[in-house]
Amino acid sequence: MAKETGENPLTALSEAMVAAVASAGAATLTVDARRRFPASGIAFAADLVLTADHVVEREEDIAVGLPSGDQVAASLAGRDPGSDLALLRLEKTVAAPAKPATGEARVGQLVLALGRPTSKGIQASLGVVSAIGGPIRTGRGGLLERYLRTDAILYPGFSGGPLVDTSGLVVGLNTSGLARGTALSIPASLAWQVAQALAEHGHIKRGYLGVRSQPVELSAAQQRTLGREQAGGLLLVGVEEGSPAEGGGLLVGDIIVAIDGQPVSDPDELVASLTGERIGQPTPIQVIRAGQVVTQPVRIGERRS
Repeated sequence: MAKETGENPLTALSEAMVAAVASAGAATLTVDARRRFPASGIAFAADLVLTADHVVEREEDIAVGLPSGDQVAASLAGRDPGSDLALLRLEKTVAAPAKPATGEARVGQLVLALGRPTSKGIQASLGVVSAIGGPIRTGRGGLLERYLRTDAILYPGFSGGPLVDTSGLVVGLNTSGLARGTALSIPASLAWQVAQALAEHGHIKRGYLGVRSQPVELSAAQQRTLGREQAGGLLLVGVEEGSPAEGGGLLVGDIIVAIDGQPVSDPDELVASLTGERIGQPTPIQVIRAGQVVTQPVRIGERRS
């Protein structure tokens, strides 16, 4: 068809990417909150900017640069070092909010990493989503539920900027501050969830169970008792006195196999399952105890540190 009409598909793709950069660039801002080179941010709302936490080295005298070249003063609304996300509040409602993609990114998807580290204009880098993973321990003492890896180059000052699809919709927030300098992107759905929590509470609520556990393999007999194929679970080797786990009836020797119906077999999966929405709520925890499957309702606590 392209040959019959004379349309060059590469030109069409190029024009689509130019349009995507222009669209998302309107919501890509400059964040000047550290001593060295400024970074980037994404307009989360007309008065809120989402950026990478590691680029916010000071909580006062923060300046945000708009696409017009104007600067607006900002203050810290909240931060979450574990996920390397911070939310800034503008003194004026002047930003054009970004549009997140409705679906999740896919491996092989064409993407653009954007940044606006200077007032000279938007910058872009082309690549594909090369991997999707998680949860992973971050270099900032947290656990990231999901991450995207891309081969798009994150130039200096790109941290905090968006990763967008060919329509200009945000699929992730780029950062080099999570995994010892390795460039990763936080999926937009997760970043927006954290931003909303920061806007409401100024911090992220994380669940607390109060157990020490170790991964164990489930025998064929245990899997038959469980009624599903599941290779492993978490053996409880310690239950803290006065903890939510003790209050919910969990015992040393129990093997946790599911939280609220979701199988778990790794300590990181357990931590990731204790989300803010479950804090304070009775949550069914399925365990294997003395050869039997038992479900204990446990009211998840909030981690204070």
